[in-house]
Amino acid sequence: MAKKQREISVSEFFAKNRHMLGFDNPRKALLTTIKEAVDNSLDACEEAGILPEIWVHIQQMGESRYQAAVQDNGPGILKKQIPLIFGKLLYGSKFHRLRMSRGQQGIGISAAGMYAILTTGKPIKIVSKTGLRKDAHYYELRIDTKVNKPEILNGKGNGLDIPYGERGDKIIQDEGIEWVTHFDPETPDAAPKPIAHGTRVSLELEAKYQRGKGSVDEYLEQTAIANPHVTLHYTDPSGVTKTYRRSSEILPPEATEIKPHPYGVELGRLVSMCKESTESSLSGFLTNSFSRVSPSIAKQICDKAKLSTRMRVKRIDRDHAEHLYAAIQETKISNPTTDCIVPIGEEQLLKGLHSVVPAEFYAAATRPPAVYRGNPFQIEVALAYGGNVETQKITKDLLKELLYETDARTVRQFLILTFNGLGPDAADKILKGSKLGTRKSPNKLKPKEVDTLFEAMQSVNVNEGQSMNVYRYANRVPLQFQHGDCAITKTIAQTNWRSYGLSQSRGNLPSGPVTIMVHIASVWVPFTNQAKEAVASYDEIQKEMRLALQTVGRKLGMFLRRRMKVKQQADRRTIFRRYLGEVAQAVSDINGADKEVVYEQLLEVARKKTAEADMVLDESGKAIDPSEANYGGGVLIVDKDEDELLADLINRPTEAEANGSAAKPADGEQSELFDEEDEED
Repeated sequence: MAKKQREISVSEFFAKNRHMLGFDNPRKALLTTIKEAVDNSLDACEEAGILPEIWVHIQQMGESRYQAAVQDNGPGILKKQIPLIFGKLLYGSKFHRLRMSRGQQGIGISAAGMYAILTTGKPIKIVSKTGLRKDAHYYELRIDTKVNKPEILNGKGNGLDIPYGERGDKIIQDEGIEWVTHFDPETPDAAPKPIAHGTRVSLELEAKYQRGKGSVDEYLEQTAIANPHVTLHYTDPSGVTKTYRRSSEILPPEATEIKPHPYGVELGRLVSMCKESTESSLSGFLTNSFSRVSPSIAKQICDKAKLSTRMRVKRIDRDHAEHLYAAIQETKISNPTTDCIVPIGEEQLLKGLHSVVPAEFYAAATRPPAVYRGNPFQIEVALAYGGNVETQKITKDLLKELLYETDARTVRQFLILTFNGLGPDAADKILKGSKLGTRKSPNKLKPKEVDTLFEAMQSVNVNEGQSMNVYRYANRVPLQFQHGDCAITKTIAQTNWRSYGLSQSRGNLPSGPVTIMVHIASVWVPFTNQAKEAVASYDEIQKEMRLALQTVGRKLGMFLRRRMKVKQQADRRTIFRRYLGEVAQAVSDINGADKEVVYEQLLEVARKKTAEADMVLDESGKAIDPSEANYGGGVLIVDKDEDELLADLINRPTEAEANGSAAKPADGEQSELFDEEDEED
């Protein structure tokens, strides 16, 4: 039995446990592949100070085979690094440094390549160039899972160098290498600029392309929201190209790398750091290995541990380390600096959300930096209210494609799983309007039934039947799976949204035409697994989320109450006008006064009594008249045209009708604005 025991490489382990990395099924595998490649491209561009432009191309190669290609305009990769980055698991520059970045572990893109090789046998293809007139480098790679090393298949094991100019163009054509050569022209008359540098990775893998929740389309749309400085060109398997143009020309500031904080280091790690340290004294080790530890703090720690500040670090054994660890926990040490994390910012959140999610009201809030386990983090929340639901945005042809692609067994299940924010109640309303059976299979609908379903989706008002649409982000990366296990979803459901004018049953997400985005930025996001699909539930993180949600909730509550008040005053004015003519005529008959003069005087009184019906707000939510109320910062309001307003008044129930008893707060429940300190308590 001992003869059969041998070492297992990390790539061999993950090859047999690929579900741990997000490759559970063909559909999710395609999304994970695109996600890892796009994340790497964004990180590379931002670190080089380049406004990112990314090309994503998915091409169907067979019944269950797709080629996924991602190209960027980043700085490019040095030739000797290309095989290691794409052909070796756990190889990267981000794991050991404490600063905010999308990738963390050095697994993602190489794991995608490993999955592609396992399922199709086709190699990973990489093209990279570092300058306009410099050679491009082309590699075809496999991963040797036995030893976790790259195997170069082309150029006799050295790859292929592609020179600049016509000779290089001929090589690209002869070898069938794909490369986007020019940017789109800035104006119709302008000449397109050549792409001077960048990287393109292509993989052929066993996959399934399907639109809707958890799709590549949804991921790219959400990426555009959290990264308003990026331009994304996306070509789907049917050949349709969609471009998400950048709404901001400003790059996020570069995050600064920091040293580990003493509170975030566990005992075993402390022992390892002592063995690896080159410092001669214990005091020097503490001050130079950790952030926020000055010589005076180091002396306090040593005194509490009953160790000399001059003690040689190499002589520290496990007992000494245990006393040192306990002393660190007892010593008051300042929180780490926060320039290692870069939030999106309220203005950019509003721009990103407005560019993708059509709505009437937008609000955003960025919390001050906080700390969990010695790791700095920051929470941001943005909210959009109103607008049409996704069922009213699609065309009939797209509906037919979605019905053909879906795995759902019933039309009801298809509606809930395909369209974000569409809850069971809304799906039931659509089915009732279309007169289709609840157990009807979406793949077997007849043309007339498809037409009926489409008409119901366009005409049935489902605003109150839809649930809140939640976008979750970690370091600007969308999280699309394991919603129920994520601290973000749990905290949203635990927040009392009834105080802000939305209907909500206990322990569930609120109902209404609301999209909410929650972003956590940190040097080390605490994911629940290696697939990075859900955020772990730390009390410090959930507390900051709750306070940020309450901030945007208060702004939404102000907007909804103000809008309801304006509507009520407009209804009063309509009633006044209906009878003012008869009152003026009666007064004229009694005392002989001029009927027109009396009417104008009564009309002026009605205007004063219903003045709030004339309130005009600017796009930031502030009243044009400074004497009127103010939403504060981080708000964007979009005017609706008269047809939309009329449709709202006809179709949408009043706030009181929608919320029922929730419109009136229960005893002891706050419904007006209140301070964060009160909420926190």
